[in-house]
Amino acid sequence: MGITKTQIFNEEQNDLAQFFKVLGHPARVAILQYVSNQNACICNDLVEEIGLAQATISQHLKELKSIGLLNGEIEGKKMCYCINVERWETIQNQLNNFFNKTKSNCC
Repeated sequence: MGITKTQIFNEEQNDLAQFFKVLGHPARVAILQYVSNQNACICNDLVEEIGLAQATISQHLKELKSIGLLNGEIEGKKMCYCINVERWETIQNQLNNFFNKTKSNCC
């Protein structure tokens, strides 16, 4: 979809569409699952845990950060990541609103 077409949709529709687009890759889902189950920010664990190359993991992390789901901090020479709880709650609320407004009126 071209950038100009997003104008005809409201902010929540565009936000959810971007969220689904970014989560459309199973590696990103796996990364979020792993990071969300940790008690602290994680740094180098993802390459071992997910089983993809460091460069590939970095690209996926970049996409997750682009929609605000992850926060990243520099600790020495490495980048550490954790869930952006505020953004996560916003997405949860949007998804709840989306699914709760759906009527079951089909055959």
